Amino acid sequence: MRRKVTKAIFPVAGLGTRFLPATKSVPKEIMTLVDRPLVQYAIDEARAAGIKEFIFVTSRGKSALEDYFDHSPVLEQELRKKGKTDLLALLKDTNMESGAIAYIRQHKALGLGHAVWCARRLIGDEPFAVMLPDDVIAAETPCLQQMVEAYAETGGNMVAAMEVPPEKASAYGVLDVQEDMGSIVSVKGMVEKPAPGTAPSNLAVIGRYILGPSVLNNLNKIKGGVNGEIQLTDAIAADIGTENTVYGYRFRGQRFDCGSKAGFLQATVAFALARDDLRDDLSRYLQDIVHLSKAAE
Repeated sequence: MRRKVTKAIFPVAGLGTRFLPATKSVPKEIMTLVDRPLVQYAIDEARAAGIKEFIFVTSRGKSALEDYFDHSPVLEQELRKKGKTDLLALLKDTNMESGAIAYIRQHKALGLGHAVWCARRLIGDEPFAVMLPDDVIAAETPCLQQMVEAYAETGGNMVAAMEVPPEKASAYGVLDVQEDMGSIVSVKGMVEKPAPGTAPSNLAVIGRYILGPSVLNNLNKIKGGVNGEIQLTDAIAADIGTENTVYGYRFRGQRFDCGSKAGFLQATVAFALARDDLRDDLSRYLQDIVHLSKAAE
């Protein structure tokens, strides 16, 4: 019987330079998408997938992120006094019990692979998930939950994958597919940020992974890849051809790249339109903008 995936690594050490000046004092991961921080969407998705231990790889200046998951007795007491039970329920989802969450510092910006490697001692010999909060996925069944269910059948290593336009493939890690079985593909190669026109497919890896401890051993041996960084893609690819098969998983849902301003704005509109309390007002506003634009033409 395969071991359950109960640990997840959240690499959140980046500086968020694409969102300056906001990220000068506010970690990008707690910037709000509608009324919830980006990282809350990732945490909710992880919980739905059965994750029990949450490992954050952080850096200097991320103390606000750590405070977000702490209890706030004064605020809770004030809400309780005023009978605002609905807001108290919202706060409950932001709290982490003692021992459920850990923080590790990444002192040098050496890439995603290095960030995952920093958490190796807390992972041990167990399978684990990696979640990038920048990738927000709207799905009826949360993406990581879909992957955990598929992983129970396949084992090995699994990466979330989606099809991208060929001209954009150079911005991603790209899968070289051995066999396409529908939602699951077996992988014979992986290329990190291939040069334009050289990608082996248009099936790109996005920020959800289920990995075995062998990947951590592979990271020990990697010196540096593209841009001098230690690439997680290289460590996963090193398992191809071993008993630790690599699979791509075509998830059901819509992915938003909230690491970019355009993606963040698109996600804000999409998530707001999905809410009963915001949909009507926002829809009218968007329609007004379209009418004004047409009139100006």
